[in-house]
Amino acid sequence: MNVPRETDFDVVVIGAGHAGCEAALCVARRGHRCALVTPDLDRIAWMSCNPSVGGLGKSHIVREIDAIGGEMGRAADASAIHYRRLNESKGPAVRARRVQCDCHLYHSYMRDLLCKTDGISIIEDEACAIRVENGRVIGVELKSRTMLGCVAAIVTTGTFLCGRLYVGEETKPGGRHGEPPSNELSESLRKIGLEMGRLKTGTPPRLVAESIDFSALSPQPSDPAERPFCHENESFPCPKVVCYQTHTCGCTHETIRGALGRSPLYTGKIKGIGPRYCPSIEDKVVRFPDRASHQVILEPIDLSGEIIYPNGISTSLPKDVQEAFVRTIPGLEKARIATFGYAVEYDFVNPLELQKTLETRKIKNLYLAGQINGTSGYEEAAGQGLMAGLNASAALRGEDPFVLGRDRAYIGVMIDDLTSRGTKEPYRMFTARAEHRLLLREDNAHARLCKMAKRAGLLAPDVIDRRNEKERKTKELLARLDETRIVLENGQSQTLSRLLSRPEVRLQDLIGRIGGEYSLEAMERAEVEIKYRGYIQRESIRARELAELSRKEIPEGIDFGSIPGISKELSFKLSQAKPRTFADAERIDGMTPAALLRLSIFLAKSHVPRGT
Repeated sequence: MNVPRETDFDVVVIGAGHAGCEAALCVARRGHRCALVTPDLDRIAWMSCNPSVGGLGKSHIVREIDAIGGEMGRAADASAIHYRRLNESKGPAVRARRVQCDCHLYHSYMRDLLCKTDGISIIEDEACAIRVENGRVIGVELKSRTMLGCVAAIVTTGTFLCGRLYVGEETKPGGRHGEPPSNELSESLRKIGLEMGRLKTGTPPRLVAESIDFSALSPQPSDPAERPFCHENESFPCPKVVCYQTHTCGCTHETIRGALGRSPLYTGKIKGIGPRYCPSIEDKVVRFPDRASHQVILEPIDLSGEIIYPNGISTSLPKDVQEAFVRTIPGLEKARIATFGYAVEYDFVNPLELQKTLETRKIKNLYLAGQINGTSGYEEAAGQGLMAGLNASAALRGEDPFVLGRDRAYIGVMIDDLTSRGTKEPYRMFTARAEHRLLLREDNAHARLCKMAKRAGLLAPDVIDRRNEKERKTKELLARLDETRIVLENGQSQTLSRLLSRPEVRLQDLIGRIGGEYSLEAMERAEVEIKYRGYIQRESIRARELAELSRKEIPEGIDFGSIPGISKELSFKLSQAKPRTFADAERIDGMTPAALLRLSIFLAKSHVPRGT
């Protein structure tokens, strides 16, 4: 079929979710002509699940996106209506922030930004096929049967590839509630040779706020100590709402157990694998039969507070069962459901098909980002979208690719995990996935990524100057703490940094002894750097050792089964793969940095010669 060629672009971005928005903005800001294809302008950056940004591991990604020059952090700050600081009493590596957003404000922020960004043409249509010649992308065919010629394409289709919705016995095609799936594009990706699979995710019913008895629930007001995602912002501009906590009970669980025979998860209708770390309420009841209750957080989706998202009861049970079990939950006895919960099953591409640039191995200049790569969550998608945009632009310019190491960013951990190990379930970021998490804290995102930000060119020079000035003030504070000495009661002299290294001493108690003014951000960062200085130094050394280790060769004839501390499964995989280098071993599914170190120690103790 001859498809008329409508317009030529440098890059076509398919999908206007969080990944697509970041990719399009990145490409355009780097001076390229970009087409952003979306079936519905009113769903640009739409928060189809819980309208929140951040959380454990995820907030680190948002800070990294902001450090490089992406927009998710700014959008979250502009639409924040509730703020929480997580793990405040724990170590700095696992502290995180999370904001509840007004879904309409977030959408408006991103849509307006895209509309006014030079170089972006927003096209309301459906992408149906990727056109390839000689192993290289040449265009994207639309449902209107026109073709957008391009040098590169970035596919960010979320849960829409052959999407199918499930509510009990009811099932219909769809990428999310009320929107059709993208079937032709999925078939096109198969035809060009990409390996596909099926995954599943879900969402809870939305509740009418006026039908809820909030007086019976525990309020969760917004935390007062606010820390914006964007490095330039000092506070959140939006008024705050209150979230509420409740719990399921035995009656809830009995109602759900009695309806499992009508659940598509347990009747075999849904074949895709769901997220292990964000299970449906049906899965929770089945997997944890001894649990008397499960937490439910009632979160407004916008400032009006009219519709509530009950976080914790994602479900695909029939509508009558949803109504029944919801009304067994304290405070929800008279709750009315505005929108029923559902599961969505969709196609994804095996991320082992990708290079670390997110370019497909088989097709030149075809990049994938977001849930199409097997991830789950807005933050993971946005981080991939930004990196896909940077690498598509770099390819057009003939520049070196943008690749983040595992010791540089959570984004680097995520992409390395996906492209080296693949995934069989929706991938979600946690701090536990990073072996160097003390180096990858929220507070030092700019310091870690300032060189990449400068190279990317997405931030204005004055913005980089302001961020560098903040970094300079932090270093100045650290130097003064190291230099300033005081005399203790026992007559001994000690530096303030040595004194601050004691667990019971806080920087707030010492700051008056130092001249100059320092921001809360600088003081918190300096306190972490000093209290954890020894750990940070050791982790930096370990990160360098692992980087050097990946370049080393592994001699032939190694008995991988005799390596202590490595599982039998991993020993078998090593024996089958016969890796020639540690980099080859690192790409084996299930391989961990700890196992690599054990392999290195084993070789050293065995006095087996290795190349370098």
